[in-house]
Amino acid sequence: MSTKSRAVSAKGVEEFRPYVTRALPLGAQIRCADNTGAKIIEIVMVQKTKTRVSRMPAAAVGDFVNVVVKKGPAELRKQVYGAVIIRQKYPIRRLNGIRVSFEDNAGVLVTPEGEIKGTDIKGPVAAEASEKWPRIANLASMVV
Repeated sequence: MSTKSRAVSAKGVEEFRPYVTRALPLGAQIRCADNTGAKIIEIVMVQKTKTRVSRMPAAAVGDFVNVVVKKGPAELRKQVYGAVIIRQKYPIRRLNGIRVSFEDNAGVLVTPEGEIKGTDIKGPVAAEASEKWPRIANLASMVV
């Protein structure tokens, strides 16, 4: 009956990631913060998420999601792309006790290998996303 505690401890060994509240459910329309031309993107699937039956999957800062471009150039629309969430409005609690929240929800379009489609990121990037995705940290002008 101690399978739960073993699973939690095994997960902690494999990758340490502070708990970030998943604030962006499926269908959330967020701002695209790179210079690919896309303005608004909609989350259609959250990769590598496990959840309860009939609970809607949700994403947090640093998560890889599949998105559809809702507002932008015609060649980008009506196709599924990968994206990484870099900002969320809901507060993120850091290990030192402070809480960080941004004024918008935003993501950047990336390839499945982690390469960013754009060449510039507009606005700040959460430290949780830059730790997980080094290519995003390279292009970020400001990491908060």
